[in-house]
Amino acid sequence: IGDVKRGDIGSTSEAYAVAHLGKVQVGSKFHYAFDEDFATVNPYLGSDGVKPFLKVCREEKKGIFLLVKTSNPSSGELQDLAVSAGERQETIYETVGRYVAEWGAECMPEEGDYSYVGAVVGATYPEMGKALRKMMPKAYILVPGYGAQGGKGADLVHFFNEDGLGAVVNSSRGIIAAYKQEKYAKFGPEHFAEASRQAVIDMIADINSVL
Repeated sequence: IGDVKRGDIGSTSEAYAVAHLGKVQVGSKFHYAFDEDFATVNPYLGSDGVKPFLKVCREEKKGIFLLVKTSNPSSGELQDLAVSAGERQETIYETVGRYVAEWGAECMPEEGDYSYVGAVVGATYPEMGKALRKMMPKAYILVPGYGAQGGKGADLVHFFNEDGLGAVVNSSRGIIAAYKQEKYAKFGPEHFAEASRQAVIDMIADINSVL
């Protein structure tokens, strides 16, 4: 997963999509540049910034995660604003969630229950995650914010579908720098890898306890 948050005007998004998920021709040969399976995409330039990614996803059978409700504290300054969608009042993040479902319906694999179009929804907003999961039943949800940002296993249950699938939970600092936490201080800096391993084991147990 390339957490690159790409998104621009159409021609630039096309170049980003090809670079991160597709292949480029150099002379007579085709080459994969970053060769990611998924990439995160910023949808705030509108459909012409997203559709080049959809095209490459269909061609390469790869996927994107659109930023819907991010985990950072100030995300609500924009994402929680109320907007009018016809006769319906909703937040900006709900509008983006509806686009995820709409674009996802156009990008379903021949086999499988999930679309090539997923969503980023932070673990720090569990109630919003619950509502968005209902809006986007066919979308994989990339869930940042676990661990260092305060997300816990109990916050994650509604990000998954009823079969316990459909969400990818991310923890970065909580694992990479686990040795800095009081809980894992006994390992010390010289055994940072063992501390990281224990943090992963504890994370898996925490998530499994609520699914």
